[in-house]
Amino acid sequence: MLSVYFQGVALGVALILPLGPQNAFVLNQGIRRQYHLMTAALCSLSDIILICAGVFGGSALLNQSPLLLNLVTWGGVAFLLWYGWGALRAAVSANIALASAQVKQQSRWRIVATLAAVTWLNPHVYLDTFVVLGSLGGQLPAEARRWFALGTVSASCLWFFSLALLAAWLSPRLSTLRAQRVINLFVGLVMWFIAFRLAMQGLAGFH
Repeated sequence: MLSVYFQGVALGVALILPLGPQNAFVLNQGIRRQYHLMTAALCSLSDIILICAGVFGGSALLNQSPLLLNLVTWGGVAFLLWYGWGALRAAVSANIALASAQVKQQSRWRIVATLAAVTWLNPHVYLDTFVVLGSLGGQLPAEARRWFALGTVSASCLWFFSLALLAAWLSPRLSTLRAQRVINLFVGLVMWFIAFRLAMQGLAGFH
């Protein structure tokens, strides 16, 4: 069963490494050193729920409902465009330092609400956990399926906490005005690129 566990770890790493809304949010919270461990913990908890739901039967719901898949896709496109616009606007803003100071005054619950939106309104999360992991894990016997899910969950937890701690450690270098502009520009462009790809997938589904 260890081989199945490490297959889950490898696939989990492959799915989680590309920069997405979750990773960008954890990175920013780590740079600001504001509830970054809580952010990593909540991302990990969300992934545990989604991975288990996908591997243990949730994929069938998404695959059998084109309407639900379209709602997830286009809702995600709208959210990613909005999120990317906020990052790009911050990148070119003359008051980026002032905006950063305002972010540090956000309450814990506002961060939790933003993280919930970043996670649960991102259609890539459902495509990864329900479609990809669900399709592969659902073909395994019951015992192997549990080890597979444990492997992907382990990869997720390790990644989010490592990202948060590394960003906090590099915070003095990444908190400069220039670095913040570059990070926001990069995040905004990536969010819009993901939104564009999702929109193309959604339009292809109509044909």
